[in-house]
Amino acid sequence: GNCECHRSTANIVNQLTFTMSHRKFERPRKGNLGFLPKKRTKHHRGRIRSFPRDDASKDCHLTAFMGFKAGMTHVVREPDRPGSKIHKKEVVEAVTVIETPPIVVVGVVGYVETPTGLRTLTTVFAEHLSDEVRRRFYKNWYQAKKKAFKKYEKKVATPEGQASMAAELERIKEHCSVVRVLAHTQPAKVGLRSKKAYICEIQVNGGSAGAKVDFAKGLFEKEVNFDSIFAKDENIDVLGASKGRGYEGVVTRWGVTRLPRKTHRGLRKVGCIGAWHPMRVSSTVARAGQNGYHHRTEANKKIYRIGKKGDGKSASTEADLTEKSITPMGGFPHYGEVNEDWVMIKGCCVGVKKRVVTLRKTLLAHSSKKALEEINLKFIDTSSKFGHGRFQTAEEKAKFLGPLASKAK
Repeated sequence: GNCECHRSTANIVNQLTFTMSHRKFERPRKGNLGFLPKKRTKHHRGRIRSFPRDDASKDCHLTAFMGFKAGMTHVVREPDRPGSKIHKKEVVEAVTVIETPPIVVVGVVGYVETPTGLRTLTTVFAEHLSDEVRRRFYKNWYQAKKKAFKKYEKKVATPEGQASMAAELERIKEHCSVVRVLAHTQPAKVGLRSKKAYICEIQVNGGSAGAKVDFAKGLFEKEVNFDSIFAKDENIDVLGASKGRGYEGVVTRWGVTRLPRKTHRGLRKVGCIGAWHPMRVSSTVARAGQNGYHHRTEANKKIYRIGKKGDGKSASTEADLTEKSITPMGGFPHYGEVNEDWVMIKGCCVGVKKRVVTLRKTLLAHSSKKALEEINLKFIDTSSKFGHGRFQTAEEKAKFLGPLASKAK
């Protein structure tokens, strides 16, 4: 009898052990686990992890560019979207301006396909590299001997050097299926504090391997403009590092709910970080830590306008004939004036002002009416972004205020 009693007691204990408590109400979890680990990125410049699929039937072309985020403004336009409530009605939209001075091509890299992915076969550099890009190869330029690429330049200047360069290019033509150019930015044109160029690989798509190499070689030491790669109304992807926010708590970092006001020892916390067993904290539980300065890729940013350097009417439209450039009154806050080529994209984009962002051709073939819509801007706002801007241009302000005592002296 005692034995039976003991067995039934053991069954009850087992049942109790494996009956988990349930929650009264279901809800989605807080925060996406797809972006773990939330730590500071190693890639300050947006790293392109995949390029658009190659199509040999098209002409050779580059697939990406680098620019510097200047700031935001707003535009007024009439969407052409039959069936929508906003069809032919004026809408105000936020836009981001990215300054895109020409990039310089300084090399070509050939990749061979292996069962484990791409492998670099060889890299060929141009004959002359500017100090801007040579700074990138040093941690401390002013104390360095600045010898990078000096022997290479001397070697390439000889007939033997030219022959060896041609031989390497032939190797790429013969063996490689993927060809990418090495291109760098020109920080001196933007007027930022940094003098060190950003360098990145940009894939050449279209044509045969031989045509790709000839195309890349033809670009050596030449400037490539933004509008030679992208066009207005095109959808592009923006890659970069998001704005860093330092060490943040769980409410800001994961969006968990605050505890009630009367909670002891603080309320911006997670109420329970896990059960007694297993005796460790699960990786899916929200914890405090680094927030921001993560690498992000944002898809489908529509190009609203491409502006050219020196164009005093770059922000004028058919409806607003005022002669004005894109720089707002007083300059873009924390950036300054935009004096080079620039591109205007719809909405926001990743990163702080002055940060380099990588612009890549889209990976998808867009077919929706919204994606293919032709954009016609009615008005671009250039009032001051530092306070309540009332005037679009300095002339308009002077006309409104009349003769000023401060200017009469």
